[in-house]
Amino acid sequence: MKKKKLLWKLFVSTLYLSTFTFGGGYVIVTLMKKKFVDDYHWIEEPEMLDLIAIAQSSPGAIAVNGAIVVGYKLAGLVGALTAIAGTILPPFLILSILSVFYSVFQSNFFVSQMLNGMQAGVGAVIASVVFDMGSGIVKEKDPFSLVIMAGAFLAACVFEVNVIYVVIASGLIGALRTWIRGRRKKA
Repeated sequence: MKKKKLLWKLFVSTLYLSTFTFGGGYVIVTLMKKKFVDDYHWIEEPEMLDLIAIAQSSPGAIAVNGAIVVGYKLAGLVGALTAIAGTILPPFLILSILSVFYSVFQSNFFVSQMLNGMQAGVGAVIASVVFDMGSGIVKEKDPFSLVIMAGAFLAACVFEVNVIYVVIASGLIGALRTWIRGRRKKA
C-alpha cells in the first residue's frame, strides 16, 4: 500500500474512531483493536496489547497515545502525526462547540438523562475490553502472567493502589522476567 494512501486511511480511521467514541480512552481500545487488528490487519493482537500497555503507561490520553504508537509503527513520525491529527480533531471541535452552549446543556433534563444512559453503555464497553484483554492472557496458559494479572487486579481494585504504580510494577516484573529468561538461554 502506498504511503500516501496508508496515511489517508490512518487519518480517516482515527478520525472516525475519535468522532464516535464516547466515554474515555478505554472505550476506544476495543474499537482500535477491531479496526487495526481485525479489519485492516495492520498489527497482531498480542502487539496491540503491547501498544496499549505502552499507551497507558505514557503520560496523556490513552486514545492519543494509542494512536501515536500505531501511527508510528505503520509510517514512522509522519504516521504518528497523522494519527494524532485524526484523534484530536473531533474532540477539539466537539468540546469547543459544547463549551459555548454549556449553560444550556447543563440544566437540560433530556441531555442529563442521555448522559446517564451513555455512562451505562460505556461501562459495558469497558467490561468488554477487560474481558478481551484478560482472555488473551488466560489463553496463553502462562501461570506467571496469570499471577501478574491477578496481583495487578487485587492491587488496583482491592487495595486501591494507584494504577500508575500497578502499571510500573507490572512492567518492571515483565522486564525482569525477560532479562532472567535471556540469561538462562545464554547459560
